[in-house]
Amino acid sequence: MSLSLKGVTVRFGERAALDGVDLDVAEHEIVCVLGPSGSGKSTLLRVVAGLQRADAGRVFLGGEDLDGVPTHRRGVGLMFQDHQLFPQRDVGGNVAFGLRMRGLRRREAGRTVAETLELVGLPGAERRAVATLSGGEQQRVALARALAPEPRLLMLDEPLGQLDRGLRERLVVELRALFRRLGTTVLAVTHDQGEAFALADRVVVMRDGRVAQAGTPLEVWQRPASEFVARFLGFDNIVPGTVSGARAETVWGAVPVPPGTAAGACRVLVRPGGVRVVPVGEAGLSCAVTARTFRGDHVAVRLRPEAGPELEASCGLGGAPEVGARVGVTFDVAEVVLLP
Repeated sequence: MSLSLKGVTVRFGERAALDGVDLDVAEHEIVCVLGPSGSGKSTLLRVVAGLQRADAGRVFLGGEDLDGVPTHRRGVGLMFQDHQLFPQRDVGGNVAFGLRMRGLRRREAGRTVAETLELVGLPGAERRAVATLSGGEQQRVALARALAPEPRLLMLDEPLGQLDRGLRERLVVELRALFRRLGTTVLAVTHDQGEAFALADRVVVMRDGRVAQAGTPLEVWQRPASEFVARFLGFDNIVPGTVSGARAETVWGAVPVPPGTAAGACRVLVRPGGVRVVPVGEAGLSCAVTARTFRGDHVAVRLRPEAGPELEASCGLGGAPEVGARVGVTFDVAEVVLLP
């Protein structure tokens, strides 16, 4: 079921939590909304769910205007970070809650509960007490409860936020496969970039109640639309530059730019993978190594040039220079992005 927001605005006093937001989610699409605290992502979810009234704009689900439609009649499934399971009910009772609200008979509801628990990897768990479940199992029960009524739209609010990283990484793969199999339309909000990029067909980055960029995970990662988006994604190698021909003159010296780049002033981003560490004297930019951080599959190295801000380089596990060493730096044009 497709979702469309048209000019949605929500104000709390003088502050606009959402400021004329336009957003479309296609049927069967998984869209993840990212942004810092206060960017409006959770307010957006609440408006779609009917938990927050918009001051302006419209929300359409499957072409139906949801203005005035209460939450329980919108046909949306909700899954929250803190699970919000009923401790006095067993697993089956939790999953059946939405089905009973819809008036399903006990036998039919029981069959649906069993099928849904099988889907989320908890077969036969109907009689288990909520208090005996691990965090990951509680998350699966919350997902089963949201999916059981076959919602037109499934909405996830920081769905894996309380789980440890290893479990989050496993569950996000399972969730994507499950949503693909069911053909579920999903709108999720999260602060975890890795989670969003692994789960989503399309990522929406928000800033101050507006959409700063929307695109596939690859598009957003490779071509951030602004310095804000780039820094939010963790890219800090950004300096002013002036493009002339095939290079930009910066405080770091000449940086190669992609073919066809227009001349003039800009902001130059060099992703860490494009900062090449070479022996000192082989390149024009000389730097001192100030820090090394092990990141699992690479080493992040901080470099202090003679002028301008520090750089971060991504080095292989066996080739990272030691703290205190002096090195040269070159730039790979494939990892250079020109920002507005």
